[in-house]
Amino acid sequence: MSGTHKYPTISFRISPREREEIEAKILVSGMKKKDYFVRSCIYNRVCVVGKKETVYQIVEKLKEMENHLLELAEQLKDRKPEITSEEIRELHTAYEDMLKAVLWMLDGAKYLWEGTDKKCPDSGNYQGV
Repeated sequence: MSGTHKYPTISFRISPREREEIEAKILVSGMKKKDYFVRSCIYNRVCVVGKKETVYQIVEKLKEMENHLLELAEQLKDRKPEITSEEIRELHTAYEDMLKAVLWMLDGAKYLWEGTDKKCPDSGNYQGV
């Protein structure tokens, strides 16, 4: 039947700021939103296993941020800024969200380079403390 779903929907309201932070984490996770939310709710933590596509996406976003910041720095150096204070605040927020999300992802993947026997907690083979 069209329009009939087999499973119930879970929904909740969040602030625009919370949404921006969540969207940044979903982007760097490389997961579908549904998978991100399910893992986050069930495990209280999302373990990201890097995929080439995800890493490339993050690198492209960071390059875009770098280019934009270099352009902005040049404008400020020449004392000819083409950006308003409000736009600077919005950039600050967006870039902070992205950097926090990248650091969060790296923290979740540190088991890969710490040399321990621990595995990803979401993989079913986690040997947690």
